[in-house]
Amino acid sequence: MTDTQSASAASPASSGFDNDNVQAATIGDSAREYVARLRGGDMGSLPAILGLVFLFIVFASLNDKFLTTYNMANLVVQAGSICVMAMGIVFVLLLGEIDLSAGVAGGASATITALVLIDYDLNWALATLAGVAVGALIGLVIGSLVSYLGIPSFVVTLAFFLALQAVPLKLIGSGGSLRFNDPVLRGLSIKNVPVTAGWIAAIVIVAAFAALSLWQYRSLSSKGLVHQPLGLVVLRIVVLGVIVLGLVALLNANRSPNPNFLEIRGVPWVLPVVIGLLLFWTFVLTKTRFGRHLYAVGGNAEAARRAGINVQRIRIAAFVICSSMAALSGLLLASYVGKVSPGSGGGNVLLYAVGAAVIGGTSLFGGRGRAIDAVIGGAVIATIPNGLGLLNQASYINFLVTGGVLLLAASVDAISRRRRSSAGV
Repeated sequence: MTDTQSASAASPASSGFDNDNVQAATIGDSAREYVARLRGGDMGSLPAILGLVFLFIVFASLNDKFLTTYNMANLVVQAGSICVMAMGIVFVLLLGEIDLSAGVAGGASATITALVLIDYDLNWALATLAGVAVGALIGLVIGSLVSYLGIPSFVVTLAFFLALQAVPLKLIGSGGSLRFNDPVLRGLSIKNVPVTAGWIAAIVIVAAFAALSLWQYRSLSSKGLVHQPLGLVVLRIVVLGVIVLGLVALLNANRSPNPNFLEIRGVPWVLPVVIGLLLFWTFVLTKTRFGRHLYAVGGNAEAARRAGINVQRIRIAAFVICSSMAALSGLLLASYVGKVSPGSGGGNVLLYAVGAAVIGGTSLFGGRGRAIDAVIGGAVIATIPNGLGLLNQASYINFLVTGGVLLLAASVDAISRRRRSSAGV
């Protein structure tokens, strides 16, 4: 039995490879199969997508500034750090674990990056590498404690949540702050991709997706293997093209509040960063042995161990990825606010990231989730304060609405899991 076969056999839970077993003659057949999966409890990201559409309709109807290009660009920037941290959280949640320290780990990593920039005058690449290395080290220690000593991840990460807050407090000092004004890192939030470059990148993304999808369809069909109908493949290409090209067209329009005096065009640099990370982690989760092993361990750790999977290494790797992504998220957050302070990464940063992953469709029980779930959920989480802010609502309303959405998502996850269990999935 190969490693991939072992991982597949070890995982009773659906793991993001569901479409590998789908073969339908027409789009109608695919639609019926999708409805059947929904009835069986496999909701995926559908509730989050419907929730996002609902929020857009409500906020757009209550405030005409919500759908302006200026606010849409702000929303992209605001969602960036949440989406990146949520993508890291997905890896831990896939194992049925939790990382309560991710937010402050990001703050500590951003502090190291800022100090490297200021005290050692190194370039942004080395400073970023230093910050990510700190995050990876934190994840390595947490993962080792969880895997080798058997301490529950809740306890370990709670301890690190408390301890890591001392890092920026010691290095910066109470009430102090470090300016985060490197042109490249700060520019991730305040600068935009040139208009022409944005169009070229969008066309390349759509063309690459189309070529890959059609090649995969031809390859599978020629070998008589399970594949999706050509109509569905084409439909996905068209939908992606409309979304990508439409978003670029929207952000390339002049969104300056004073268009006669100032021109602001282009896709915020944070968006290509999020998309690049999304594509990379999607590939890791769906096309690599590590990804299949991760789903297998999350579905049934004991079965995965008996199938020959090194469960301890998988757990450690998941925490390393989570903390490394938290470090990148901390850099994006520092880029957005323009500074690092002792409170960086604290507050609701972690809660929003966990909420984004769960709202997007990642299961709290392990074995189910995708990188795209974090991005969709991050968009939902960022939309709530953005829209409520335009409506001049009190801060407590934001907390109530966000908490309610998260509770609803967790309820959907629990109900879906119960329906899958009753259906024998």
